Amino acid sequence: MTTAPPAGPAAPPRVPAGLFTPSPTSSARPDAPPLPPVRRTPLVVAGLLAVALTAYVWSAHGAKPGVLLLLGLGLGVALFHSRFGFTSAWRQLVAVGNGTGLRAHTLLLGTTATLFAVIIGTGTGLFGSQPAPSGGSLGIGLVVGSALFAVGMQLGGACASGTLFAVGSGQTSVVLTLAGFIAGATLAAWQFDLWKDLPAWDPVVLSDHIGWFGSWAATIAALLVVVFVSRRVQARRNPPPLGSVPSARGAAVRALRGSWPLAAGALALAVLGAGVLLVSGGAWGVTSAFSLWGSELVGALGGHPENWTWWKQPGNADMLAGPVLADKTSLTDIGIMIGAAVAAALGGSWALHRGIPWRTAVASVLGGVLMGIGARLAGGCNIGAYLAGIASGSLSGWVWGAVALAGTWVGLKLRPLFGLGNPKPGDGVC
Repeated sequence: MTTAPPAGPAAPPRVPAGLFTPSPTSSARPDAPPLPPVRRTPLVVAGLLAVALTAYVWSAHGAKPGVLLLLGLGLGVALFHSRFGFTSAWRQLVAVGNGTGLRAHTLLLGTTATLFAVIIGTGTGLFGSQPAPSGGSLGIGLVVGSALFAVGMQLGGACASGTLFAVGSGQTSVVLTLAGFIAGATLAAWQFDLWKDLPAWDPVVLSDHIGWFGSWAATIAALLVVVFVSRRVQARRNPPPLGSVPSARGAAVRALRGSWPLAAGALALAVLGAGVLLVSGGAWGVTSAFSLWGSELVGALGGHPENWTWWKQPGNADMLAGPVLADKTSLTDIGIMIGAAVAAALGGSWALHRGIPWRTAVASVLGGVLMGIGARLAGGCNIGAYLAGIASGSLSGWVWGAVALAGTWVGLKLRPLFGLGNPKPGDGVC
């Protein structure tokens, strides 16, 4: 008589993939290396600069600009510690199908949309501000501008917010991107007459048609669709995992020195961005300051930007005539760079990078110029047009994001011409 072998342990039941289960990758994400020591000198310099500049702005221009600078400092810390990227997220999605970064976008967008709906829907503002949604026009400028911006950020290596926090953390090549960004934004402002009459239609803001609750519900539903589709794409392509950056051990130390999970970065950025709306009445933006800085430089060199049609537009003339350190966007931009410097020094990552290959330098400048021009044509960047637009329930934000994905594909095709690599399915990380 044959005896059956003893039965082994029962296999665990197969659990269907749910909305919050991790999406598959070709291998496990590598462990994060330990953090290097604190960079004391950059930390002291950046910390003193943050304190001194905040004190000056507060005393010279009042509490409202002072609070905006503090919010910018917080944005810089959150951006660096979470390494929250838009450029890399789109590159990873298009190149190998890893949608982790894009899903972090949806968390940022959904949380921001929720806060915007509460703030704008109830008319809540500080310092006498009246919060308003960011609704961009729909037209040729939006499509061409967002496509140029997407190509530029893949060549320049960073988006608008990414450029600022990378510069703050000492990434020398991105300083070239920032210089090109300012030049492109200034060039587009100077030549405003060439593109101001491009065909365009009035903004479509959902709250004007279905109220703020309806706008919020439609936005959240659309973002859930994005999450679902990105998970299906990732499951089918089984991409490499994201790389890991140095991280502290222990939650308390990690909160101070990094690195933060993408979800934590998304939530922090949403709260801080909502703070900008509460204080100023307008959504967080980045690139209008670049046109201002470049135009101020033109004026200092003997030019007359006040005669440009761009600076004669409603609201723009007051921006050019006023102090840079009282300008909302300039304050948050400067704050991001200083805040990122503080965070990078605490994390031991602040360093100046030398020996930039000439093709990388050319790509950085060219990418910055394309982003500067694209942001002006599209009425904003990945923050002012994409994030603020979608969170405000504006159709323009969705158009910007869709076209940026297509532009990312073009940018990936151009990167090898400048010696820049793209993620590949067989890589250990993407």
